[in-house]
Amino acid sequence: MPISDFRKKKLLYVFNVFFDVNQSGEIDRKDFELAIEKICELRGWPVGNPRNTETHESMFKIWDGLRSKADKDNDGQVSVEEWCKMWDEYARDPDSVLDWQLRYMNFMFDLEDASNDGGIDAEEFSIVCSSYGPDKQECQQAFRKMAQGSDEVNREQFAELWREYFSTDDPTAPGNFIFGKTAF
Repeated sequence: MPISDFRKKKLLYVFNVFFDVNQSGEIDRKDFELAIEKICELRGWPVGNPRNTETHESMFKIWDGLRSKADKDNDGQVSVEEWCKMWDEYARDPDSVLDWQLRYMNFMFDLEDASNDGGIDAEEFSIVCSSYGPDKQECQQAFRKMAQGSDEVNREQFAELWREYFSTDDPTAPGNFIFGKTAF
């Protein structure tokens, strides 16, 4: 069964906004270099700062994992088709999460948990997500939908929401809002 239009829109949002940073139509190492630059600038982590170094290491491990899983034609790039196929395989068996996917999920959680207190609140969430396009109000609305009335989301909850984002076709599922968008 092919990917639903709804799920494809979600996958393309993440592809275009968080991964294909230079908007070339494919994901490659250069996109990761640009993403690292943006993340470190957002958080105020200059070169030489341990968090800057950690970000570089984590993101390049994510890239290596993504490329090894999704780059089926071994051209050093991940196309939209390869991206969607990989996530469709994940949706069929979300328990078979790959190391790079888990690393990326934890990276995003840690990025959003600016206070490093083990939970993401609406302010932390909206600062990070709005830096990628949606306005802060939409991000705060997305947080309310995602958190389902709670003041914060912990790592375990985030993991379940993450799984839901990449596997559900239900437009009302709370996981659909983990990237700050309220509609697809």
